[in-house]
Amino acid sequence: MTTLVTGASGLLGGAVAAELVTRGHDVRTFQRRPSGVEGAQDATGSLTEPAAVSRALDGVDSVVHLAARVSLAGDPGEFRIVNVGGTAHLLKTAADVGVSRFVFVSSPSVAHAGSSISGADADPADPARARGDYARTKAEAELLALAADRPGFATVAVRPHLVWGPGDTQLIGRIVDRARRGRLPLLDHGRTLIDTLYIDNAASGVAQALARAETVHGNAYVLTNGEPRPVAELLAGICRAAGVTPPRLSVPAGLARGAGSLIERIWSVRPGLDEPPMTRFLAEQLSTSHWFDQRRTRHDLDWRPAVSLDEGFARLAAWYAAPSP
Repeated sequence: MTTLVTGASGLLGGAVAAELVTRGHDVRTFQRRPSGVEGAQDATGSLTEPAAVSRALDGVDSVVHLAARVSLAGDPGEFRIVNVGGTAHLLKTAADVGVSRFVFVSSPSVAHAGSSISGADADPADPARARGDYARTKAEAELLALAADRPGFATVAVRPHLVWGPGDTQLIGRIVDRARRGRLPLLDHGRTLIDTLYIDNAASGVAQALARAETVHGNAYVLTNGEPRPVAELLAGICRAAGVTPPRLSVPAGLARGAGSLIERIWSVRPGLDEPPMTRFLAEQLSTSHWFDQRRTRHDLDWRPAVSLDEGFARLAAWYAAPSP
């Protein structure tokens, strides 16, 4: 099977592409720069370039779509162009050229309206209530993907939750950097329970969704390690692995949400060079529970996470301790 993986220059996309190579797929990647995935063929371009999308899909049997505009802030129009418009065009072109399986990699944020999620399954994506431009546009794109499901074109959505692992410059890199600078407060003492997902488990779960697409098509699944931990414990595990002091300062969640709203308004006028230090969405994510019932996911996808959180922390520590190349 020839499989196109979009967004393979990112942590998860690269891991998914590598997993599919090990499973015997002929893997082609599609993103703005080379993926660096051994055994995969790179096709560079953007979802907003119809000709590049058509070239990338030539001869492809299945698609795993991860490419997206991901940020806590930014121009709402850019999120819509890439996440909604790009997905719509990719879906149509893939169906037109005879692709039979399409896995849309989504996010649990598509069904998060700001309150705690405790033991829920994959509730329907809800663009009207999702928080932030990223979540809203991903929700719209997920609905498009699932609506495109039909005989001969099996679509399925998977929602990996807080993927992390060695080499992650986004979640892990930012946590470690802010902790090192003393700018990583806990909200409400970090008591909130959150599910996360180690990178190897995320890659195998997405690959299983592709393998099972013709059986589970039309459905959405949340992927997690199934080991909810308090935020303070998760941050401490990451910080200790990196050799930095875990956060101790606690800030009331309500104060953080108010500050996040103010920072968002300032960022919309005078954006900084990196992600904003706090947004209302981020404050909500850090102060409301997010853990999920994994029984349907594990049964339908015939999948189990192979790496526990504690083993993941040990691997992260080993990665930080290894000499730089």
